[in-house]
Amino acid sequence: MDSEPADDADLLRAHVAGDPNAFARLYDRYDRASFQFVRRMVGDADAEDLHQEAWLAIARNATGFDPRKASFRAWLFTIARNKVLDHFRRQRVAPLAASADDAAMMVADPGPSPLDHVESRQLAERLVAAVEALPLEQRGAFVMFAHAGLSLEEIAAATGVAVETAKSRLRYARARLRQAFAAERSAHV
Repeated sequence: MDSEPADDADLLRAHVAGDPNAFARLYDRYDRASFQFVRRMVGDADAEDLHQEAWLAIARNATGFDPRKASFRAWLFTIARNKVLDHFRRQRVAPLAASADDAAMMVADPGPSPLDHVESRQLAERLVAAVEALPLEQRGAFVMFAHAGLSLEEIAAATGVAVETAKSRLRYARARLRQAFAAERSAHV
């Protein structure tokens, strides 16, 4: 019989109280989504380190979590986002582009034709480049929504802005991506 709490806030409280399995359960729930978010923001080279830094910060600051202020997911993505921003400040460089192999994994191969495969890979690379060309705040909102599945309220909490601001950032990101791919659609119609 599983008597461990299933709620994220309860798991974090159990971790603070010394339950060795509670943190592992939280990590298992959100590891993939948080890693994907960090990787989409910084590229492959530094993603693992920043992802681990975020989880270490969560473990060290677990007593500071207040479920009345935000959900655990929003708190997690706030910490991950802050680690990304700190990284950019330390590096003073533009975000890294994703590798070609990473871009190819984002889009399924639509058919067996080598030409179809090449076109698909090129489209994926353009999509990754278009997302990476977004302003950092818009990119963060888009990645949190599209890849991590966060709601507008969670994005707002994670980024420390009003829901309307998060909504605007997501809307502007989508508009820029639509504009970047307007020629693609007309070419395939």
